[in-house]
Amino acid sequence: MTDDIEPDLVIIGGGIAGLVAAVRASELGLRALVLEQGEGLYRCNSRYTGGAFHLCFHGLDESGPALTTAIAEGTAGFADPALARAIGHEAAATVAWLRRQGIRTIKAGGDPWRHKFLAPPSLMKTGLHWQGRGGDVMLRTLRQRLESLGGQLRCGVRARRLALEAGRVVGVEVEAGGARETIRARHVVLCDGGFQANLDLMREFVSPAPEKLKQRGAATGRGDALLMAREAGAALRGMENVYGHLLCRQAIDDARLWPYPILDSVAGASIVVDPAGRRFLDEGLGGVCMTNAIARLGDPLSAAVVFDSAIWRGPATDFILPSNPNLPLSGGEVLRAETLDALAVKIGVDPAGLARTVAEYNAALDAGTAGGLSPARSTHKTRAWPISVAPFYAVPLAAGVTYTMGGIATDDEGHVLKEDDSRVEGLFAAGCSTGGLEGGAQSGYVGGLTKSAVMARRVAESIARKPRTAASATVRHSEAAH
Repeated sequence: MTDDIEPDLVIIGGGIAGLVAAVRASELGLRALVLEQGEGLYRCNSRYTGGAFHLCFHGLDESGPALTTAIAEGTAGFADPALARAIGHEAAATVAWLRRQGIRTIKAGGDPWRHKFLAPPSLMKTGLHWQGRGGDVMLRTLRQRLESLGGQLRCGVRARRLALEAGRVVGVEVEAGGARETIRARHVVLCDGGFQANLDLMREFVSPAPEKLKQRGAATGRGDALLMAREAGAALRGMENVYGHLLCRQAIDDARLWPYPILDSVAGASIVVDPAGRRFLDEGLGGVCMTNAIARLGDPLSAAVVFDSAIWRGPATDFILPSNPNLPLSGGEVLRAETLDALAVKIGVDPAGLARTVAEYNAALDAGTAGGLSPARSTHKTRAWPISVAPFYAVPLAAGVTYTMGGIATDDEGHVLKEDDSRVEGLFAAGCSTGGLEGGAQSGYVGGLTKSAVMARRVAESIARKPRTAASATVRHSEAAH
């Protein structure tokens, strides 16, 4: 694609959603231009990903209707039915399409949700290791494929504002190399990956103290697409939830302790308490839901998980890079005491409050009435273990945020919608800049890679079906950047 030809679509963001949309559009004969704010091997969550293609921890070999139902159940009915149906029915075909572009996947475990992992798989080590691994290789491969089809990726370009004419989006104003320019296109596609690194937006929608959350991903999602879309009249959906995991509090400052090990399995079997020693969330709803509950606290660094030696020998050894033994081996502190009172002193919680909470909790488990606790302790997802076998343990917690679940409202072809469900003409969105699929009262997680790839591919195909106007010269207006 030459610089004097107006692209059919300009795409904001060079992660999986942006590059999939661009490659598929180029396959279909469209001129695609991707704008990415980073340089070189730019940081983004797609490059850091663990690499699992799944839907609500279901394998993609299940039928489309079964996966659609899994999304509805996994989000407790929050997911937009049309989005759930589109993603459930096209997930397997989209991964097969990715393989045809040169993306390799492997079977990484016995569970069906682990059967489609990006290759080479992530190193089974704590800390962050991404170069040459699945996500990094995927983005390099997609970029090469895009360029072989005549598409273009421009780095070091940050989108600032949508260009509108008569209510239709006709391009985007960007900042690059200290200057401003307007790039015109038939359509603009927003794929910049969420707003988790924008503390103002996080404070508006997610947490009263976002500076006390741990950025568990690339920390490059600044919400530019969301802000531009909102200014252009777009509706927002499901803004209050994030996808993330429980980390030890030391991970705030210690790079050895994120993105793994995580404490979800430990907390899911145990109790999570506040400084008064009281439970304040339902541990049975899983790590993503607990992460959101902690993020909403006035002080998100005030919670701790409390458990006993049976849990440390059992659930703490489960899942990917389990906290036992990886947390202490990586420098994370697991506090231990022979009595609950002594443990309470070590973690700075009220001993009497913790003793009362544990007694009530254990009694409810014995009586089979955990659902009657306040807050309720559900057991349909994870087993609740008693806290009774000395020595006792605790780990102060941090909420680790990978990406925001909420964002721009779209239909099942990726058209950006206004509050009345009419379209913002000329504007599309895909991936983690969108909302309406994940979240809800139980912070339902669907799967970032899968939803991003499916919807980006659908966006490209939707644009390809639209009537094509005659090509015109690209209009660029340069001015000094403010």
